[in-house]
Amino acid sequence: MRTALFALTVGGAALADRLACAVEGGVTVHLPERLRGSVVSTEHDIVYFERLADVMREAFTRYDALVCVMATGIVVRMIAPYVENKLYDPAVLVFDEAGRHGISLLSGHIGGANELTRNLCAAVGADPVITTATDVTGMLAPDAIAARLALRPVPKSAIQVLNTALLEGKEIAYYIASDLPHAAFYEAQLRAEDVQARLFRGAIPPVGADEYRVIITAADDLPQENAPRTLYLVPRRLIAGVGCRAGIPEAKILRALTEACGMIGREPSDIDLLASTTVKRDEAGLLAAAETLGREIRFFPNEVLAAMIEQYGLKESDFVRQTIGVGNVSEAAALCAAGKAGGRMALGKTSFGKVTVALLWEK
Repeated sequence: MRTALFALTVGGAALADRLACAVEGGVTVHLPERLRGSVVSTEHDIVYFERLADVMREAFTRYDALVCVMATGIVVRMIAPYVENKLYDPAVLVFDEAGRHGISLLSGHIGGANELTRNLCAAVGADPVITTATDVTGMLAPDAIAARLALRPVPKSAIQVLNTALLEGKEIAYYIASDLPHAAFYEAQLRAEDVQARLFRGAIPPVGADEYRVIITAADDLPQENAPRTLYLVPRRLIAGVGCRAGIPEAKILRALTEACGMIGREPSDIDLLASTTVKRDEAGLLAAAETLGREIRFFPNEVLAAMIEQYGLKESDFVRQTIGVGNVSEAAALCAAGKAGGRMALGKTSFGKVTVALLWEK
């Protein structure tokens, strides 16, 4: 998850630094220009801004999560023009400067704000403020499960229908298509949450009278018309952006992909698509790794990667830029492969010896 932290005062900057230490993935701290030289040096990247409104507008589409150390009212006014869809909006959190409370403000389930709030509050000793009805009542909502398992909810309108039913004490039945890749993984994950799923093969079972249900199935198997009281959860594609030194053998690339997937609790077989720069389109080890995994690999020109680096403010390596002409291959290529819909970074640019991998869940 790529995270941006914002603060407006010296005290807020100190808390932002503590929060940044607890965030997994890429972190950038944003501070007003007037604090330049007033803040204790930090190991995290710092961006100084003149106007909060300008940097917040840019950050809303650039990062997966925004963590703001300031008054909630300020944050609401800043993000209001850009809020569009709970399936795509970033997670937004607010902390008071004293670090007493952390508020999950936007995208609690799908965007992961509730879970991030709990984690960051635990790290700095703050009280988490979460207002999502299912969380307050201790219930596990279907869209929360979707977020944890990287599943896309379809249709969005069914989320409210099922969550309301859950709050009213109705049971929700879970179904999994048994021929779905990694069906056993989804079944095990649900079982760990004390949710017993029913396996089915072939056509999606008809909805029973007054039945509320969640069906985990492939996107190609979704019915043309949505059934009543039914939420479909479709696996998101996992894209692996890969950069490597010249002449790296297949075995080292596969090992890097295996370690990277392990860091997010997945296997290399979960990867749906590989991406890299056209500079590497004849790299034998990379091509062999894609063939072994049985996955397509897409190569993007450096100018396209450079545009993505600029759009998302990706951190660049001077060495890589001098070597191949662009300073970030793995993250930029993964974002290019995701297309207009974009994606949420599951694992930021990570070096495994002479291979660099970034993992991204397509939105």
